[in-house]
Amino acid sequence: MPDGSHDYLQRIGRLIRDARKHRGLTQHQLAETIGTSQSAINRIEQGHQNLSLEMLSRIGDALDSEIVSLGHSGPMHLRVEGGQRLAGTISVKTSKNAGVALLCASLLNKGKTTLRKVARIEEVNRILEVLASVGVKARWLNADNDLELTPPATLDLANLD
Repeated sequence: MPDGSHDYLQRIGRLIRDARKHRGLTQHQLAETIGTSQSAINRIEQGHQNLSLEMLSRIGDALDSEIVSLGHSGPMHLRVEGGQRLAGTISVKTSKNAGVALLCASLLNKGKTTLRKVARIEEVNRILEVLASVGVKARWLNADNDLELTPPATLDLANLD
């Protein structure tokens, strides 16, 4: 195997491992889902297994994560490592339920966060109530369902409802 191929396999393996862990799956559970062995998943995550596009597609479907995309430019994954100040805008494709996760993720930002086109569903309303109980201010900005969130200097976890 050429040297560069092994590097790519290791990087893909790390992406798969991270996506699997994010989903709370063991190697065994992922293997069962895609119809392979746990040892194959281990080799894939270590970068020691050649991968077909079909296998990458099955893994991506099982993890609900686009590991590889054909005909699309731009990053598929976002990795944040501590110690650096973050600022900017991220555009994501979301489902109506993704708003719940994005609302919780907004707590990682010490400043205002604006979420665009947030679905006004009951789950979002419940999370907004929880966030309000710890001091987060939320305000709907317009008819497009843009939502502004402003956290307090310190979250009041004693009042978590």
